[in-house]
Amino acid sequence: MKIRDFGVEIWMNKYETRCELNLAETCVESLTVAELLDMSGVKDIAQQILPLKLTYGEIEGSLRLRALIAGLYEQQKVENVVTTHGAIGANALVHQTIVEPGDRVISVLPTYQQHYSIPESIGADTQILRLTEETGFLPDLEKLKKLAVSGTKLIAINNPNNPTGSLMDRVYLEKIVEIARACGAWILCDEVYRGTDQEGDTGMTASIADLYEKGISTGSMSKTFSLAGLRLGWIAAPAELIHAVSIHRDYNTISVGMLDDHFASIALECKDKILERSHKITRTNLAIVSQWVDGEPLISWIKPKSGTTALLKYDVPIASEEFCLRLLDKTGVMLTPGSALDMEGYLRIGYTNGEDVLRKGLERISLFLKESTDRPPPIS
Repeated sequence: MKIRDFGVEIWMNKYETRCELNLAETCVESLTVAELLDMSGVKDIAQQILPLKLTYGEIEGSLRLRALIAGLYEQQKVENVVTTHGAIGANALVHQTIVEPGDRVISVLPTYQQHYSIPESIGADTQILRLTEETGFLPDLEKLKKLAVSGTKLIAINNPNNPTGSLMDRVYLEKIVEIARACGAWILCDEVYRGTDQEGDTGMTASIADLYEKGISTGSMSKTFSLAGLRLGWIAAPAELIHAVSIHRDYNTISVGMLDDHFASIALECKDKILERSHKITRTNLAIVSQWVDGEPLISWIKPKSGTTALLKYDVPIASEEFCLRLLDKTGVMLTPGSALDMEGYLRIGYTNGEDVLRKGLERISLFLKESTDRPPPIS
C-alpha cells in the first residue's frame, strides 16, 4: 500500500526540537505528572502503580477508563467505546475498517491529512470538500449534497476543525446528518479538540456519536486534556462498528499501555479541573492572538471559535514553507506552513502553549514581517 508523505507530521518531526519558541504546537500546554496528581488529589500514586503487573491489561481498555470516556457523551455506554493509540490510531482504524477500494469517501480540507490520504491509499473514490473563508471554514452544505451520491460510504469531518478553529454547532451537525442519512453514509467526526470551545461552561459542542445512528467520534487525551504523552485515544460509535474495528485492532494494537490507561483514568476523574485550566489557557491566549492580528496589516484570519490553532493568511510574496524556514532561521519561532496542510498561502499557528512563549513569539513574528516589508527590492 502506497501512501502520501504526511506533511504536517514530517514538518513537526523535523523542526519542533530545533526551535526556540514553538508556535506550531497543537496541544493545550502539557501537564506534568506532578500537576496532574495535584489536580486529581491523588497522594498515593506509588502505592497504586507499584503493585501493577505490566501485562496487556484489559484488551479494549479498562472498564474504569471506558466508563469515564462514555461519560463525555450524552448517549454512549461502555460497549460503545474502545481505546486506541491516540486519536491518530482511532482514525486509522476507522478508515481501515470501513473503506474499501472504489468506495466514495468525502473529506473536508483542510483537516488532519489521515482523513483523505488513507482512503486514497486504499483506492477509494476520495472526494475533497474544500473549506473556504466565504463560509467561515464550515462545510458548504449544498456542495456536500452534490458529492454525497447514493451509496457514499463515509463522510469525514473534523469538529472543532484543525487548523482553522471553525466549529459546527448541534444544528449544523444535524444538517450534515441529514445529508449522510439520505445517502446511507457513515460519518467519522474527528473530535480530538472537543472541549476547547471559546464559549460555554464545558466548552463542548455536541458529538456526532450522539446525533446519528451511523456516527463515529474519535478523541484523545492529547489536545484538550494536555496529556499527549499518554498516547491514548478512543473511538465512540455503535456497538457493531466497535466490534468490526476490534477485529482490525487485534492486528495492530492489541491493547493500550496499562500505565497510560491508569493515568488517563485519573485525569478523566478530575476532568472538570483540567477543562477549567484548558479554557483559561485557550480563551486568554486566543484574545492575545486576536489583538495581535488586529495590529498586523500583513495578517488576516477567520477568528477561531474553538480548538487550539488558527489559520493565518499572510500578505508576503513567498511560499509558506519558505516563510516558515526564514522565520525559524532568523527568530527561532516555529509555525506550520500551509503547504504541509495542502493550504498554500496560509500559516498555522498553535496558540495554547505558555502565555510568555506566545507573546514572545508574536513579537518576533511582527519584527520579521516588518523586516520583510522594509527590505529594498532586488536590483534587476
